[in-house]
Amino acid sequence: MRVQPRAQRRDTYKVTPREYYVIVEHELVDGRLLLHRTATEREPILHRLRRIEGQVRGLHQMIEQDRYCLDEIQQANAICAAMREVIVLISSQHLAAGAEHMAQGSNTAKVLEDMKAVLRGALRQT
Repeated sequence: MRVQPRAQRRDTYKVTPREYYVIVEHELVDGRLLLHRTATEREPILHRLRRIEGQVRGLHQMIEQDRYCLDEIQQANAICAAMREVIVLISSQHLAAGAEHMAQGSNTAKVLEDMKAVLRGALRQT
Protein backbone atom coordinates (compact mmCIF):
# COMPACT_ATOMS: atom_id res chain seq x y z
CA MET A 1 0.00 0.00 0.00
CA ARG A 2 1.47 3.31 -1.10
CA VAL A 3 0.70 6.36 1.03
CA GLN A 4 0.82 9.78 -0.55
CA PRO A 5 2.66 12.51 1.32
CA ARG A 6 0.23 14.89 3.03
CA ALA A 7 0.95 17.70 0.57
CA GLN A 8 -0.22 15.51 -2.36
CA ARG A 9 -3.40 14.18 -0.78
CA ARG A 10 -6.63 15.32 -2.36
CA ASP A 11 -8.60 15.57 0.88
CA THR A 12 -7.54 18.65 2.77
CA TYR A 13 -10.72 19.09 4.81
CA LYS A 14 -10.12 19.43 8.54
CA VAL A 15 -12.72 19.65 11.27
CA THR A 16 -12.37 22.83 13.28
CA PRO A 17 -13.49 23.05 16.90
CA ARG A 18 -16.32 25.34 15.79
CA GLU A 19 -17.83 22.51 13.71
CA TYR A 20 -18.31 20.41 16.83
CA TYR A 21 -20.77 22.98 18.17
CA VAL A 22 -22.87 23.84 15.14
CA ILE A 23 -26.55 24.01 16.08
CA VAL A 24 -28.38 21.99 13.47
CA GLU A 25 -32.01 22.51 12.49
CA HIS A 26 -34.04 20.05 14.55
CA GLU A 27 -37.48 18.99 15.75
CA LEU A 28 -38.86 16.89 18.59
CA VAL A 29 -40.89 13.90 17.34
CA ASP A 30 -42.22 11.23 19.73
CA GLY A 31 -39.77 12.32 22.41
CA ARG A 32 -36.79 12.07 20.07
CA LEU A 33 -34.78 15.01 18.79
CA LEU A 34 -34.41 14.63 15.02
CA LEU A 35 -31.68 16.61 13.26
CA HIS A 36 -32.10 18.04 9.77
CA ARG A 37 -28.53 18.69 8.63
CA THR A 38 -27.61 20.84 5.67
CA ALA A 39 -24.97 19.59 3.26
CA THR A 40 -22.43 21.80 5.03
CA GLU A 41 -23.37 20.36 8.43
CA ARG A 42 -23.12 16.79 7.09
CA GLU A 43 -19.73 17.31 5.44
CA PRO A 44 -17.47 16.88 8.51
CA ILE A 45 -19.13 13.54 9.28
CA LEU A 46 -19.16 12.34 5.68
CA HIS A 47 -15.55 13.38 5.21
CA ARG A 48 -14.47 11.26 8.17
CA LEU A 49 -16.56 8.32 6.92
CA ARG A 50 -14.92 8.53 3.47
CA ARG A 51 -11.52 8.51 5.14
CA ILE A 52 -12.54 5.47 7.21
CA GLU A 53 -13.66 3.68 4.04
CA GLY A 54 -10.16 4.17 2.65
CA GLN A 55 -8.61 2.89 5.87
CA VAL A 56 -10.80 -0.22 5.75
CA ARG A 57 -9.81 -0.85 2.12
CA GLY A 58 -6.18 -0.45 3.16
CA LEU A 59 -6.60 -2.95 5.99
CA HIS A 60 -8.28 -5.35 3.59
CA GLN A 61 -5.28 -5.11 1.25
CA MET A 62 -2.84 -5.56 4.12
CA ILE A 63 -4.56 -8.78 5.17
CA GLU A 64 -4.64 -10.06 1.58
CA GLN A 65 -0.91 -9.33 1.30
CA ASP A 66 -0.12 -11.06 4.63
CA ARG A 67 1.46 -7.96 6.11
CA TYR A 68 2.98 -7.98 9.59
CA CYS A 69 0.22 -8.47 12.22
CA LEU A 70 1.21 -5.43 14.27
CA ASP A 71 0.83 -3.23 11.17
CA GLU A 72 -2.64 -4.68 10.59
CA ILE A 73 -3.58 -4.13 14.23
CA GLN A 74 -2.36 -0.53 14.12
CA GLN A 75 -4.50 0.07 11.04
CA ALA A 76 -7.51 -1.49 12.78
CA ASN A 77 -6.90 0.73 15.83
CA ALA A 78 -6.75 3.79 13.57
CA ILE A 79 -10.14 2.82 12.12
CA CYS A 80 -11.62 2.47 15.62
CA ALA A 81 -10.23 5.87 16.66
CA ALA A 82 -11.68 7.47 13.52
CA MET A 83 -15.08 5.93 14.27
CA ARG A 84 -14.93 7.36 17.79
CA GLU A 85 -14.44 10.81 16.24
CA VAL A 86 -17.52 10.26 14.07
CA ILE A 87 -19.45 9.44 17.24
CA VAL A 88 -18.13 12.63 18.87
CA LEU A 89 -19.25 14.75 15.90
CA ILE A 90 -22.73 13.21 15.78
CA SER A 91 -23.14 13.46 19.55
CA SER A 92 -21.91 17.06 19.62
CA GLN A 93 -24.43 18.14 17.01
CA HIS A 94 -27.23 16.34 18.84
CA LEU A 95 -26.34 17.71 22.27
CA ALA A 96 -25.98 21.27 20.93
CA ALA A 97 -29.41 21.03 19.28
CA GLY A 98 -30.87 19.59 22.49
CA ALA A 99 -29.39 22.38 24.59
CA GLU A 100 -30.84 24.98 22.25
CA HIS A 101 -34.24 23.27 22.34
CA MET A 102 -34.16 23.20 26.15
CA ALA A 103 -33.18 26.88 26.26
CA GLN A 104 -36.37 27.66 24.35
CA GLY A 105 -38.24 26.09 27.27
CA SER A 106 -40.39 23.53 25.46
CA ASN A 107 -40.56 19.82 26.39
CA THR A 108 -37.38 20.05 28.45
CA ALA A 109 -37.93 16.72 30.24
CA LYS A 110 -38.35 14.80 26.96
CA VAL A 111 -35.36 16.51 25.38
CA LEU A 112 -33.21 15.82 28.42
CA GLU A 113 -34.14 12.12 28.33
CA ASP A 114 -33.29 11.98 24.64
CA MET A 115 -29.95 13.72 25.21
CA LYS A 116 -29.11 11.23 27.97
CA ALA A 117 -29.98 8.32 25.66
CA VAL A 118 -27.69 9.68 22.93
CA LEU A 119 -24.90 10.28 25.43
CA ARG A 120 -25.28 6.72 26.80
CA GLY A 121 -25.04 5.38 23.25
CA ALA A 122 -21.93 7.42 22.56
CA LEU A 123 -20.24 6.31 25.78
CA ARG A 124 -21.05 2.69 25.06
CA GLN A 125 -18.94 2.91 21.89
CA THR A 126 -15.80 4.39 23.44
